Amino acid sequence: MKKQKKLKELRVNRNWCKGCGICVYFCPKDVLEIDKDDKSSPVRPNDCIVCGFCERLCPDLAITVIPEEQEEEEEQEAS
Repeated sequence: MKKQKKLKELRVNRNWCKGCGICVYFCPKDVLEIDKDDKSSPVRPNDCIVCGFCERLCPDLAITVIPEEQEEEEEQEAS
């Protein structure tokens, strides 16, 4: 059984973000919002399911989704 990935960090490069809202629109869990500076901001990172839509769809490459590293022991399934 595959374990659900968990988010370690959701980075938004505010210098690159132009506030287009594509990431906000496509996020299935409403993790991102456009803030008062017209930039994408992760307002609910605990709700992130690490689908990567925001990172893949960002036309400015301003978003990086970093999942938690899975322990090697789990991947080897107790050899």
